Amino acid sequence: MKKAYLGVDVGSISTKGVIIDENKKILAGEYLYTKGDPMNAVRTLLRRLEQQFDAAERTVVAVGTTGSARKLIGAVLNAAVVKNEITAHAIGTTNIHPDVRTIFEIGGQDSKIIILRGGVVTDYAMNTLCAAGTGAFISNQAARLDIPVEEFGAIAMRSNDPTPIAARCTVFAESDLVHKVQIGCSKEDICAGLCRAVVLNYLNNVAKGKKIEPPIVFQGGVSKNIGVVRAFENETGQEIIVDENGHLAGAFGAAILAMRSGEERPFDFAVTEMDFKITGKSCGRCANNCEVIRVFRDGEMIDSWGNRCERGAAKA
Repeated sequence: MKKAYLGVDVGSISTKGVIIDENKKILAGEYLYTKGDPMNAVRTLLRRLEQQFDAAERTVVAVGTTGSARKLIGAVLNAAVVKNEITAHAIGTTNIHPDVRTIFEIGGQDSKIIILRGGVVTDYAMNTLCAAGTGAFISNQAARLDIPVEEFGAIAMRSNDPTPIAARCTVFAESDLVHKVQIGCSKEDICAGLCRAVVLNYLNNVAKGKKIEPPIVFQGGVSKNIGVVRAFENETGQEIIVDENGHLAGAFGAAILAMRSGEERPFDFAVTEMDFKITGKSCGRCANNCEVIRVFRDGEMIDSWGNRCERGAAKA
């Protein structure tokens, strides 16, 4: 039986997964919304990946997880590797674009920049405080303008005169948007202005002080917005590379890391039918007052974390 490796990237807005073979070829890939329920999102993700995967030819021998819920999902899937997003995205991207020097990544609620030299991460920054430079901001404004978010970029591309939108923060941008609508600016110009506002917020906050050098690869769900891609090209004066699987880069990197680990752990798609329960409780046994997280599978505790001393060690 040939081997395969699963990578799962669980974020606050979206959940991504890929299955690769020994040559790092993607055999199955899926992207869906987390909807505030990472456990259910992963169940749905695995069912969709299983439909694309030939289990008669290959078996998944190791799993890697990344993203904001990486530890939880790593416990549930018995992952061989649990890694942060910076590492996973860097590994995934350099395997597609070996010469990449700058990675722009904008997700639903956060964004990051990764600087690489010679395939090695030399610097990075993340922004999780201001929503004006994220996909959630674009989604909210698309709803305000009664525009399907999937069409936002195409509408922005029809503009020849983007409307200036305050990019300092979400509150200022939304107030400015309302004003521009009231004075009669077209939706095309407003959409283009919002795309530029996202880019300016990103460059002035996340990328501030970073030496941006080509090749530049743009990832995350927002990379599918061609209006934002054009705005990045206009502001940086550089070509922006968007890979067709760029939105899966974190999951791809996690799968590669699982393969590189050399550790094989049993995995079965039947995990989607198991009953998982997660509990969180303040220990209260010392001044640390740690919040201890416990993960149960079919009533049996399989993992726990959060305690900073043995007093808080979780018991089944």
